[in-house]
Amino acid sequence: MRAIAIVAAGVFRDSIRERIAYGLVFFALLIMAASFLLAQLTAGQDVKIIKDLGLAASSVIGLFIAIFFGISLVTKEVERRSIYGLLSKPVTRSQFVIGKYLGLAVTLVINVAVMAAALYVVLAYFEWSTPGKAKEAWEAAAIDPALIKAFALIAVELLVITAVALFLSTFSSPFLSVALTVAVYIIGHFGDDLKHLDNIVESKALATVGRGVYYVMPNLARLDVKSAVVHAVPVSATHMFFSTLSALLYVAVLLTASTLVFARRDLK
Repeated sequence: MRAIAIVAAGVFRDSIRERIAYGLVFFALLIMAASFLLAQLTAGQDVKIIKDLGLAASSVIGLFIAIFFGISLVTKEVERRSIYGLLSKPVTRSQFVIGKYLGLAVTLVINVAVMAAALYVVLAYFEWSTPGKAKEAWEAAAIDPALIKAFALIAVELLVITAVALFLSTFSSPFLSVALTVAVYIIGHFGDDLKHLDNIVESKALATVGRGVYYVMPNLARLDVKSAVVHAVPVSATHMFFSTLSALLYVAVLLTASTLVFARRDLK
């Protein structure tokens, strides 16, 4: 555990030093501020626009960080040959992979928390500056606690994507890893369509393939509650629990696969 913690701490330190991560988070905060200005031009839908753009920006920026930083976790160390120095110490390959993942996971959670706090600040100012009569048209309060549920599942989704990116980077090139991770992200949001593909196409073979892809890919659609939260649709604690549990089990499987593949990889 100590070796994993040391590796994770190193990744966290490197991540917070990266100007790219700061730039992406700043860009997300800028979009939230811009959404406030845009909301002034759209009467009646103003608070929805702020919430929608804020959640979307947080999700997209987090996705960029998860993919590009996740893929570089292993490939950067191998290309720089700094991995030989790490593995010469009392650190196994499994500890190296898990430590790298946990370090970036902490970074992602902190980034999501920062963006959530920033959105709440924007919404708090908006609620304070909005007349009482205008608030009556809102489906939910500007400072809606349900937004925390959306941000929590965004963080869980990013943990899954990071695990996918890390797994792919253990055996493929960076470019291919990026392409495949993006593909997994897209397919994961159409899981229910793949499961019921037989209702759309006549080909049984294609429907079988679609169902097989559904069971292999992560069901990211269950983690996407942004629209529900914005439109004040209740998100149950049961949904939160089982969606998070299934996602974390998927992460555990990917981390296990990553350690097995990386353990057999020839680093010469």
